[in-house]
Amino acid sequence: MNKLTVFIILLFLVAVALLSVYNLDMTTLKVPFYQVYEVPKIGLILFSAITGAFFTFILFALRDTRRFITGYKLQKRQKKEERIAGLYSKAISGLLAHDLEEAKPPLEEILQEEPEHVNSLLRLGDIASQSDNHEKAVEYYKKALGAQPSSIEALLSIESEMQALGRPENALNYVEEILEIDPDNLTALERKRAALEKLEHWADAMDVQKSIIKHPHLLNQKAEGQRLTGYKYEFARQSLEMGEMDRAGKLFRSALRYDKDFVPAYLGAAEVLIRQEETEEALEFLKKGFEATGSAVVLARLEDMLIGIGDPEEIIRLYRSELVKKPDDPVLKFLLGKLYYRLEMVDDAFDALRGLETCDQYPVCYSLLGELHMRRENYEKAAKNFRKAMEIKPWRLFYCCKTCGNFASEWAGRCPDCGSWSTYTFNIYGKCKI
Repeated sequence: MNKLTVFIILLFLVAVALLSVYNLDMTTLKVPFYQVYEVPKIGLILFSAITGAFFTFILFALRDTRRFITGYKLQKRQKKEERIAGLYSKAISGLLAHDLEEAKPPLEEILQEEPEHVNSLLRLGDIASQSDNHEKAVEYYKKALGAQPSSIEALLSIESEMQALGRPENALNYVEEILEIDPDNLTALERKRAALEKLEHWADAMDVQKSIIKHPHLLNQKAEGQRLTGYKYEFARQSLEMGEMDRAGKLFRSALRYDKDFVPAYLGAAEVLIRQEETEEALEFLKKGFEATGSAVVLARLEDMLIGIGDPEEIIRLYRSELVKKPDDPVLKFLLGKLYYRLEMVDDAFDALRGLETCDQYPVCYSLLGELHMRRENYEKAAKNFRKAMEIKPWRLFYCCKTCGNFASEWAGRCPDCGSWSTYTFNIYGKCKI
């Protein structure tokens, strides 16, 4: 009780004492149930004051009790939160140190006190994922999602685990949930694109890719534009395999409008024309493709077609015309020599290959020379060239990816290793590093 309160009480008592001196009269007090009492006026005043003070005391007591209980609960909650924060910090330290065994127990201890602690559930899911226990990871992530239904982190994590478990369709469902919450989420759009790509739903992948290209936070628009061209090519190739020639032709040409150097689209469009029995148009299209790209792969396809229709002179003229423009191009010289050998024009093949300074950069050149010497019955020189070819295997004419160096015996529009389109070329004379 402070001095001000004591002063107020004393002042009140003095006032009551003065009133009692000048107010000695009695007053009638009626109460319920028809009871009537004669009481001094000053007594009634004191009774009223005491009653008011009592109820005030009760109200203050209730207020203070509530404050005490609230403060106690808050203090208890703060201590719990401090303990959980300490445990979580210890777990994070373990994760940053890549010590999963140290990180796991504190997180499990947190869940004993707070079973719906979202961050702990997410981190335990991460630990399970890093341990390749993807089913357990999904279980933790789903608990986190149950505790916080709009958690994009939980949804993205479940999507990743579904991909790891080989369930791209399920992964796609979780990505759709994210996009319902946040339609412009770039990570979700990229994940959706990846899932559609795995499912080979190229038409849908194209639509998603167009949304990604329009996204304001996109960093590399050129690369994403190239990816859209790739999706157009894949959809066209899929349509070609299904016999939908008109759609395939339009998509191949649409890809070329995006990228005039896209070699797979030239080959695909030519294939459509061939299947539609438009051979002359296919040849003209490939010639335009070679003029636009200078691709040896397009030139080789032209070679196969012209030989197939019995017109090797045309491809020879084309090779010679290109060599006039690029007289020192070793690839053109080698391909022309290979063409002559294919046509059994042995002397011309020797003349073409003689223009090469060395065959050391690719052994198939030695193999070809060996075959030519065999035709001339010069077996000693043939054996010498074959030995050199064997010393620098592989001796076959491989294709390789200019982006990652992957090589293969069959041409592909897309590299299976790095996922780049239009990067396969002949691995001749240092074109690619294996």
